[in-house]
Amino acid sequence: MNKAQKDTLKADLKDKFTKAKVAIFADYKGLSATQADNLRRVLRVENCTVKVLKNNIARKVTEAGFSADTKAICDATVGPTLVAFGFGDPAATAKIIHKFAKENEALKLKDSLLEAKKISPAEIEALATLPSREVLLSMLLSTFNGPARGFVSVLAAVPRGLVTVLDAVGKKKSEGQQ
Repeated sequence: MNKAQKDTLKADLKDKFTKAKVAIFADYKGLSATQADNLRRVLRVENCTVKVLKNNIARKVTEAGFSADTKAICDATVGPTLVAFGFGDPAATAKIIHKFAKENEALKLKDSLLEAKKISPAEIEALATLPSREVLLSMLLSTFNGPARGFVSVLAAVPRGLVTVLDAVGKKKSEGQQ
């Protein structure tokens, strides 16, 4: 690889590390080319890209201008490493990678980055098991609506009770007249 190619790769990696909301690192040793292509195809739908990390170039890129966690992860990276950069919903990226890792034992998750903060493989799994953003928002909205719904029910109970009592009195009077 010549200097121009290395500079291009450095600029590309720097851009990806800067813009990505999540960067999931994984050991892909033993993964076939077809399996890797399938992973790329599925991730592309979720606004993600997959790169095979050149460890030395990644170390050079993260030397300046990145968080300590980003630098530590790139410094500790050894061996063949695949990185999935997610630019959209981090949970969606984690779900795809986690599912793929379960189906393909050759893919082993490593410490990764979420918003430039270090997360462990267990935390990636926890992120992957979260409901989708839309479901979480609907749960939050339901929680906000709960007190208002209860208040409306209490307010509606008073007239409903009055109507029930008046109806019972009316029935009793009509039975008494007969």
